Order: sequence, then C-alpha cells, then structure tokens
Amino acid sequence: MFAYKKKDVFFDALTSISANLKEAADYFVQFKIKNVSDLKEFSSQMKEYETIGDDVIHGLITQLNKSFITPIEREDILQLAMKMDDVLDGMEQCAARFEMYSLTITDEYMTTYADYIHKSTVEIFHAIELLTNKKLLDMRTHAIKINDYESQCDELLRVSIKQLFQTEKDPIKIIQLKEIYEILEGISDFCEDVADTLETIIMRNA
Repeated sequence: MFAYKKKDVFFDALTSISANLKEAADYFVQFKIKNVSDLKEFSSQMKEYETIGDDVIHGLITQLNKSFITPIEREDILQLAMKMDDVLDGMEQCAARFEMYSLTITDEYMTTYADYIHKSTVEIFHAIELLTNKKLLDMRTHAIKINDYESQCDELLRVSIKQLFQTEKDPIKIIQLKEIYEILEGISDFCEDVADTLETIIMRNA
C-alpha cells in the first residue's frame, strides 16, 4: 500500500518523465518538415528530449537504490519509468531515421500514427497525475484508451504496408517507408506496455 509522505521523490520523478514525454510527443506531432535542413533540427530536438528523460531516470534509480520505503513496489516504479522511456526512445529513433533517409515528405499514414501516439502520451500523462494523487482506479480509463489507440495502430500497419506495396515502385523507398511504419507502430506497442504496467499497479495497490 501507499506510504504517506507530503512530497514523494518517486512520484515527482514519474511526473517529470511523463511531462517530458508528452512535451516530446507535442513536438513530434507538430513539427513540420519542409526541407532537408529541418531534419537535423527535428532529430536533434528529439535527442534532447531523450537525454532529459534519461537524466531523470538515472536520478530515480539512484533514489531507489538508497531508499527503504517507496510509495508502491520499487519494481513497479522502475518498470513504469522504463516503459515511458521506451516510448521516448522510439520517437527519437523515428526522427533519426527521417534524417538518415532524408525523408522530407510525410504521408497520411505517418500523420495518423503520430496522432495516435500523441493521444496515448496525453493519456499516460493524465494517468501519472492520478497515480501521484493516489486515485488508482481512475487510471484504468486512461489505460483502456491507450490500448484502443494501439489496436488502431495495429490495423493501420496492415493497411499502410499493403498500400505501400501496391503503389510504390522504388524498392529502396519501400524499405525506408516500411521501416518508418513499423517503428511508429512499435511506439504504440511501447505505449501499451505503459498501460499494462499501470494495470499491474492498480491490481497490486487498489
């Protein structure tokens, strides 16, 4: 059960991670790539968000290693932090691929993937807010929405790859775009992993 503290460093860290993740997703979905020079800015900024997240997680692990009492199971705290970090790592990887392949055009599928991912990070952010306020059962609504977005991305992957093979003739472009689609769908899987961890926390503590 919860340990009662006026201010908890672990919840503060999880809040910081989720806020940084949401801010990164805001940038990821809103940034407009107009030319090749934009790709460097896009990739560099996503790398900066990743670095910020890594720094917070490093501090969190340090606190876990020297604390006897945690508000929830220390394994759940670490798991939740790492799963959120996976989402951020996925977005950074996607931005890096855009730069690597000099992709300056995004299609409707990429836009839809990004929208679902962004919506998922918003749900994660709100779920972490509820966790810090010890409103565990209310987190389930957000977990369910994240799972729904992941299912939408699963279907989108099938549709986007089918369409890609039907319309694109350049084999190199096919390889590049297929990888981008799969990375984006993988990010939605990481979001679902966060939702699953939230469900575990609910089960153990509610």
